[in-house]
Amino acid sequence: MITVAHETLRKQLSVIYRAWGMDEEHIAIVVNNMVESDLRGIDSHGVGMLPTYAERRGAGAVNVNPDIRVVRDFGAIALIDADHGLGHVPATRGMEMACDKAMQFGVGAVTVRNANHFGAAGVYSTMASARGLIGICMTGTTQRAVLPTFAKEPRYSTNPIAFAAPAKRNDDFSLDMATSTIAVGKLNIARRAEKEIPIGWASDENGVPTTDPVAALNASPKRLSPLGGTRELGSHKGYGLAMMVDILSSVLSGSFIGGYNLKTGKREKYINVGHFMLAIDPRAFREDGEFEDELDDLIEMLHATPPLDPSQPVLVAGDLEHKSRIERMANGIPMTDTLAREVREVAEACGAPFMLGN
Repeated sequence: MITVAHETLRKQLSVIYRAWGMDEEHIAIVVNNMVESDLRGIDSHGVGMLPTYAERRGAGAVNVNPDIRVVRDFGAIALIDADHGLGHVPATRGMEMACDKAMQFGVGAVTVRNANHFGAAGVYSTMASARGLIGICMTGTTQRAVLPTFAKEPRYSTNPIAFAAPAKRNDDFSLDMATSTIAVGKLNIARRAEKEIPIGWASDENGVPTTDPVAALNASPKRLSPLGGTRELGSHKGYGLAMMVDILSSVLSGSFIGGYNLKTGKREKYINVGHFMLAIDPRAFREDGEFEDELDDLIEMLHATPPLDPSQPVLVAGDLEHKSRIERMANGIPMTDTLAREVREVAEACGAPFMLGN
């Protein structure tokens, strides 16, 4: 393992994207969102995605300089066309628009079509809570990797849901979860660390549950379990939530499902990922400050719940991310040697300097 200061990681990503010919405004947004994922401890969606982005760029599936346009905009809703660029920029603009509309109308909803992977969904939902709003963000995904309940073959992917709400006395509530048991990126983290994965995370090429992350990653297509793992443990609930995400993110925006065109049943040059952003102003429902005050009461009630193990207090969503951000801002972001080598390869391939070590 190595440890990299967040400023150094920002510089490293910036010089790579600059070598790719990306617009400076877009670089700032993409880099900020990727590093923010790593600062929060969401290592599967930060710099760890760079090799995948490089691979898709090489395949022509990513437009480095997209013409991002608002194609529908009326009242509290809008639709953005991302022109096949990385998803970070259109999703950021989408949540900014949703928040602006919520400040005006009490609620704002924005969808994005023709995008790509956008990192951690929680980065966008917390944009809303930082402005005193409730934020919801969902996204379709780039591959078929999750098995529907009772299925042998995967039909959708991790389909995450992020929800954030503003507090006053406490850190904001921030839930960021996949609707699968784990995200694909967690398999890569285990592979790079040369660790086994728990049974129930994923299956191998033959559909047999495995503890080997390489076998799970090499399965074509990948076969992750929906949240719950089995029907008896509630996998139908994870499956249903995943469909909700695709309906709002993909069907509503006119995007592909898990990278496949439903009309033709095929993958195409572009992946056409869809995003969904929703912002709600609590002041449209409550007097100013009442919502935050009662959310603080709720968080404090949960924190005060007697724990089963005194060494492990009861947490609420966002606690670990807030703690990680403080620690990593001060001490740096941990990175495996394998990931550092992969970043070096991406940098060398585009003629950018490598800044993360020897």
